[in-house]
Amino acid sequence: MKHDELDAALDSFGDALASATRVTPGNALRPEDIAVDGIAPGEDVAQYALTLGDDALILAQRLANWISRAPELEEDVALGNIALDVLGHARSFLTYAGLAWDKTEDDLAYWREEEEFTSLWIVEQPNGHFGVTIVRQLIVSIFQHLLYQKLATSQDETLAAIAAKAVKEVDYHRDHAIQWTIRLGQGTKESAEKMRHALEILWPYVDEMFRDEAVHQNLESIAVLPSTLREAWQEEISAVLAEAGLEIPATGQAMAHGRRGEHSEHLGYLLAEMQVLARKHPGASW
Repeated sequence: MKHDELDAALDSFGDALASATRVTPGNALRPEDIAVDGIAPGEDVAQYALTLGDDALILAQRLANWISRAPELEEDVALGNIALDVLGHARSFLTYAGLAWDKTEDDLAYWREEEEFTSLWIVEQPNGHFGVTIVRQLIVSIFQHLLYQKLATSQDETLAAIAAKAVKEVDYHRDHAIQWTIRLGQGTKESAEKMRHALEILWPYVDEMFRDEAVHQNLESIAVLPSTLREAWQEEISAVLAEAGLEIPATGQAMAHGRRGEHSEHLGYLLAEMQVLARKHPGASW
């Protein structure tokens, strides 16, 4: 579909489907645009987009749980905004993936079972205390920033467009996590100890982020191989931790295989809460 045709289609599409995640700086691609364009990806690309969407969806759900629970009002707003950004990424990736199977973003979010989700274990871990959430954000946002930078050059135009918008937002998420890590690591004895505790319980899920899986195969110049991001990620996070007076913990790695539908015990509870309304009132709209 040509750009002028797409614009006309979106005009008729209207704002009835607008949402809190429909933010359109410049000509940024929106989930609504992807749905209207209707260019379905191949099976391999759809499966890859699904993994990216699942990571973002589950992380957004975790972050949203901080609203009204953050240690200060400003963080209620900050974490809520980050959650909305990440939910927007999830909507785009899931909308694109769903075109391959004639499913909507809602179908994929609310009507799949636990074993059908492909999210990484680190995003499904409980929020814990504030330090745990900050360390998770540090680990994940640095990873996603590197990922989306590379994905923005993908030969798949839709994935590239989603990543080009997402990387600008994740840059803020990354800075937010870095500043809090330094603040808490250099803060009181208690805050530094809690950050060390957070690193110890989350570090076992790091290796999974960089594991090249079957879903990445046969997508040369389209997908980003996670293994290619590890060196830059390691260098950046090591520098942040050093400035914060923290160290990489000497912990073993979990046998995590979220990309294969094998999840920790936490995902099932999260999905039960996230999906209950849609499943209790199927077909409802507002």
